[in-house]
Amino acid sequence: MLAGLIAGVFALAVAYFLGEGPVDAAIAFEEAGAHGHHDGGEELVSRAVQSTAGLATGVLVYGVAVGGIAALVLCAALGRIGGFGPRATALLVAGGALVSGYLVPYLKYPPNPPAVGDPDTIGQRTALYFLMVLASVLLTVAAVIVGRRLAVRWGNWNATVAVVAGFVLVTAVGYAFLPSFDEVPKGFPAAVLWEFRLATLAVQTALWAVFGLVFGHLAERLLTPGRASRPARAEAVPAH
Repeated sequence: MLAGLIAGVFALAVAYFLGEGPVDAAIAFEEAGAHGHHDGGEELVSRAVQSTAGLATGVLVYGVAVGGIAALVLCAALGRIGGFGPRATALLVAGGALVSGYLVPYLKYPPNPPAVGDPDTIGQRTALYFLMVLASVLLTVAAVIVGRRLAVRWGNWNATVAVVAGFVLVTAVGYAFLPSFDEVPKGFPAAVLWEFRLATLAVQTALWAVFGLVFGHLAERLLTPGRASRPARAEAVPAH
């Protein structure tokens, strides 16, 4: 959870400096009346609070939460996905979480800034997104299990190629059969949409990259504490 908090700080910096500009531009487009839904009502939380305290709270709490979950995943994965130590396993867990938990759903249902998306379909879009997340995570777990079994007969390289190809194929089938949504309003700046989606991807990449590095370092120190002290003990033993 500490590693998740540290990763959340880095993700917060990326979100603030890369994401807030496109969000402000999208809000300005919405307030200009392009959608015709702006009623002039008083906002419950000011934009200044949303972009500072609100953003920090959301990102940091998310970082702590995923840190706790990833720790459980590491405990289950350590020693079961090859001869990797805690540091390498932490990086693999973080990379797998980024790909299966975010990148795969992102490519099918990318996030939208304010003013983009039909309010009438938000329930359907949310349900399909989480369905995609669940399916991707389960498919990743299945790929790891199948890959371990194939590696015994095919070798690590061939097994890895086979499960990656299978993962891509099944994901592509899911992309083809699940409904898509094209709800970008007419006149919405394409550059704003592109910058917003790149910013969200950068936030998640920063979060999981920093988490994998920090968590791997801490896990290595915790699970292999004797490694750093072995030279010192060796020097303390008198030679005969």
